[in-house]
Amino acid sequence: MNASQFQKKLLSMQENMMNFALMLTSNKEDAQDLAQDTTLKVLDNRDKFIDNINFRGWVLTVMRNIFINNYHKFVRMQTVVDQDADLYNLDVPNDSGFGSPDGVYQIQEITKAINGLSEELKVPFSLYVSGYKYTEIAEKLKIPLGTVKSRIFLARQELRKVLEDFR
Repeated sequence: MNASQFQKKLLSMQENMMNFALMLTSNKEDAQDLAQDTTLKVLDNRDKFIDNINFRGWVLTVMRNIFINNYHKFVRMQTVVDQDADLYNLDVPNDSGFGSPDGVYQIQEITKAINGLSEELKVPFSLYVSGYKYTEIAEKLKIPLGTVKSRIFLARQELRKVLEDFR
């Protein structure tokens, strides 16, 4: 696809992009900013688009990723650390419930369920939960990206069945 076709296709998607941006942000001004940021990012990364890929899906994925990155940046900016606090003896309320006997039991059950997965599901799932991206897992395990995604999906399904009582 040449540059003018790419730009025309992108311009024809502006309404879809705006609707998706509104769904993500729930605010018209933020949605307009997100759509504009997405348009610029897509234009800057035109060379990364592969012709046989779903253009609409690619553009909306770029938008979703920008939204997520902006959200994480916002959360980091809102986090304030008191430099005078004694971090070693910090009195943190235990809202998670993981410190309670029930919470510890739940963690043990979840760990047991994960360890009960077959190796081919457990390894990619554990890496994913540890923060690795799909592409990093694929490279590390020397398996195709699609295989990594399906194994993580299957691991989640299996864990949902095993851990039904925790919902």
